[in-house]
Amino acid sequence: MKVMVYPPTSVVIADLIKRMGHEPLVTGVVLKDKVGIDLDSPPYEITLNDLKNSLEYLSVETPAGMRGRIALIMPLIKKADAAIIIQDSDFSFGCGGCDRANKFLIYQIKSKGIPFIEVQYPRDENEAVAFVKKIMDFLKKLGGI
Repeated sequence: MKVMVYPPTSVVIADLIKRMGHEPLVTGVVLKDKVGIDLDSPPYEITLNDLKNSLEYLSVETPAGMRGRIALIMPLIKKADAAIIIQDSDFSFGCGGCDRANKFLIYQIKSKGIPFIEVQYPRDENEAVAFVKKIMDFLKKLGGI
């Protein structure tokens, strides 16, 4: 299954998804499709075409920053068979600087009708262990390994 992670920048969770026999959908996937190389943290630039494509979901008056985030992430949501949503993540965890874009994208994931899990971003070692266990249990229920 294709499993999306939101925010979509977690290399650690992407690796866990692969190990569990699924295909991770994170920003590196978009970049690989777009520029033909697999990068963990690239200097991705939103193009005019990306912004035009975001008009499928947003009005022209929507700020470009929000449109750019949505243009980057909506293709992942469209491909996803399941999703992992990280709640209350650290600001540096992913491209989560726009709260309105975050709310919109999480709404899109939930309204798609695919299986998803919401997990709290861990703040200590015990929470991190529980975090990984919840994600692994979810991935096992999806099939794969």
